[in-house]
Amino acid sequence: MHHGPLDGLLIADFSRILAGPYATMLLADLGAEVIKVESPSGDDTRTWVPPARDGVSTYYLGINRNKRSIALDFGAEEDLRLAKELAARADIMIENFKPGGLRRFGLDYQTVSKRNPALIYASISGFGSGAGASLPGYDLLVQAASGLMSLTGDADGPPYRAGISVFDVMTGMHAAIGILAALNHRNATGAGQHVEVNLLSSALSALVNHTSAYVSGGVVPHRMGNAHPSLFPYEPLPTADKDLIVIAGNDGQFRKLCHELDLPELLDDPRFATNEARTHNRAALRPLLVSKLRERPADEWFKRLTAAGVPCGPINHVDGGVALAEELGLDPVITVDELPMIRNPITFSATRTRHDLPPPGLDEHGSQIRAWLKETTR
Repeated sequence: MHHGPLDGLLIADFSRILAGPYATMLLADLGAEVIKVESPSGDDTRTWVPPARDGVSTYYLGINRNKRSIALDFGAEEDLRLAKELAARADIMIENFKPGGLRRFGLDYQTVSKRNPALIYASISGFGSGAGASLPGYDLLVQAASGLMSLTGDADGPPYRAGISVFDVMTGMHAAIGILAALNHRNATGAGQHVEVNLLSSALSALVNHTSAYVSGGVVPHRMGNAHPSLFPYEPLPTADKDLIVIAGNDGQFRKLCHELDLPELLDDPRFATNEARTHNRAALRPLLVSKLRERPADEWFKRLTAAGVPCGPINHVDGGVALAEELGLDPVITVDELPMIRNPITFSATRTRHDLPPPGLDEHGSQIRAWLKETTR
C-alpha cells in the first residue's frame, strides 16, 4: 500500500528524547519506514511521567508513532554488528549522541558512509560539533543561552522558559528539512551527505525578529510581558470578564477596531494614525481601548470583532485548543490502535500522511528486525 511521499525510504533512527524522534515521526508519517534503535534501558522519555496512559509516558507516546523498535547494546559484539548492518542498509540515519560519540563504535558518518555512500546521515547536537561539542544539548539550556528566556515573562519579573521544549521541536523540523533537501541532492547525484543541525543555531534562527533586531539594528530586545515590540495592539486586553487577545496588524484593522469600540476620535489622533505611532504611544492608547472593552464580556467581543474583521481570540487551555481545531473541522485527533494522538499537521492533494503504527514498546520488533538484518547483507 502506498502511504505517502516518502514511501520506500528506510530510516535508521539512533536518536532519543525529543528533537530526533520528533523529526523521524514526521518523516514516518510521510511514509518512511523508521527503525528506532534504543539502548536496552530504552529511550529516556519512556520514564518521563506523569502524565501517562496505561502506564506509558504520554511524552514518549506523543513523538514515536509509526516506528518499529529494536534494543541494541553497542557494547555487545553481535548487537553492534547489527547496528552497523542497519546503517549500511538505510537511506537515512539520524542520531543525537554528543558529537563524535558514535566514532568509537564505528557508527560515525565517516565510517558508515564508506560502506553506504548514498546514506544521508543527520546529526543533531546542542551547540554544534566544534568548540561546543562537549556541552550537553538540553532545550532549557538553549532557551537560556540563546536569549529566549530574556524575552519571556513580565518586564519587571524574572526570565521564564517557554511552556514547551520549543527549540527541540524546531531543531527536529530543521533536521527534517535538511534531510529532505539532501534527498533531493541524492536523487540528482546519487551521493549522500552529512546533515548537521544544532539547538543553538536553530534557536537563533527561530528568534527571527529579535535576533534581526540585534544583528541588523543594534538593538538588544528585552522582556515586555505579552506585549509586542513592533505592534500595538497585539496582546491580551481585559474585558468585562476575562482577557481577550486583540490584534491590529495594520491601519485598516485598527480602523475597524475603533469603529466597533465606538472610538472614532482615535482615527483623527496623530498619536495613533500609524502602527509606528501606536507602538510608540501604547501607554496612552491602551487605557482608551480597555475602557471600552470592559463594557462587554470577552465572548461577546470575540464574536463582534471577528465578524468585523478584527483578529481576536480567547486564551485557551490545551483542551480548548484541541476543541477549537475540532470546531473548525481540522480533525486534530486521530486514533492509532485505540490510542488518541495529534495528527500530522501536513496535508497533500496527491498523497497522504499515515498514522498506522502506535508508538512501539521497547524492542517490540526486535526479533523481526534481527532476522531481517541477518539475511544476506549488502
